[in-house]
Amino acid sequence: MIFFKYGQFIDENWAYILGTPLSNNPEFWTHWLLPVGISFYTFQSISYLVDVYRRELAPEKSFFSYLLFLSFFPQLVAGPIVTAKSFLPQIRRPLPFLRIPIVFAVFLILLGLFKKMVLADHLAETSDFVFSHISEISSKALWVGMFSYSFQIYCDFSGYTDIAQGAALLFGFRLPENFKMPYLSAGFSEFWTRWHISLSGWLKKYLYISLGGNRIGELFTYRNLFLVMAIGGLWHGASWNFVIWGSCHGLLLIFERWGSGRWQLWSSGWMRPIRILGTFLLVSLLWIFFRSSDFGSSLCYLQGLFTKKEGFSLPYTLEMSFLYCVFFIFIGHILGKYYFDDNKQLLGAFQKWQISLGKTLVFSIFASVFLILIVLFSADSKPFVYFVF
Repeated sequence: MIFFKYGQFIDENWAYILGTPLSNNPEFWTHWLLPVGISFYTFQSISYLVDVYRRELAPEKSFFSYLLFLSFFPQLVAGPIVTAKSFLPQIRRPLPFLRIPIVFAVFLILLGLFKKMVLADHLAETSDFVFSHISEISSKALWVGMFSYSFQIYCDFSGYTDIAQGAALLFGFRLPENFKMPYLSAGFSEFWTRWHISLSGWLKKYLYISLGGNRIGELFTYRNLFLVMAIGGLWHGASWNFVIWGSCHGLLLIFERWGSGRWQLWSSGWMRPIRILGTFLLVSLLWIFFRSSDFGSSLCYLQGLFTKKEGFSLPYTLEMSFLYCVFFIFIGHILGKYYFDDNKQLLGAFQKWQISLGKTLVFSIFASVFLILIVLFSADSKPFVYFVF
């Protein structure tokens, strides 16, 4: 993985520091193609090796079962990351066909397609336009573009996860949950328990705890948090922008952990809406490093956000498309908040409707609605954001 994914990055930085590249042929790296899903099946292989080494998992006797675990296609390209401990037992005890919730699986697939084809692809038109005209566009348009990409990457990635979960369920396999309305997080530690949950869990179990976790002392805990997030950023791509993105998240986690026991007012319940808005704003600002082509473009974007900058405005159609998508995402979060709320005393209208009609009928109705919306309002198709990782 290091050669295919980071070879050119190492070569470029080696040449920058020492003045001489590792490869004499300047076109050497153009002849190598990145294997599909290399990051995800590498992580899955590591989980198997470490769990067997720690005696948390018995070695798999069937080579074909191991190959199925490693190459199971629904989540291979963009996750969620599946551990051997959770997937191999499902191979040994497959779900009977008559017990497969087919309607729910189809609902998940159509929900994911709706997020991707209707929401993410429309939002991509706005964010792509803004990020390709950073120096010429107005400050207002830069703010819209930033939030547009923030919502785009959520709809795009969580949409792929929904499709993968639904497709896997049709074969009788359950994949782990990967998103749980992360933009309702009231802090960065909470955000990373809601965003790319499988990656966060993998980094915590196989890297953070292996480095010592929070067992050694406060300073080592801060060091471990920073290293884990910086490495997590580098995992996303061979670019200093990703390292900066991950490192900033690490610093914010450190600051949050340091201040959690010192600022009691900040932890009070009535401050939660403010903390949610603050977390969402900072996460969106850091997405600029994730989306920009280089560090200079990121700085130019941030400068344009916080200085009054004249320039041409966002086209009206793109601005309205952004507002429509935000409206759908807002409604979806309201429904999701009611549906996933663990407090049974707070059952909302949606849950009561589901109880009275039955889950199968409710999921069928929503699947039909999503199918109609996909047909009527799909944008021009764009590749999934995480296909390149």
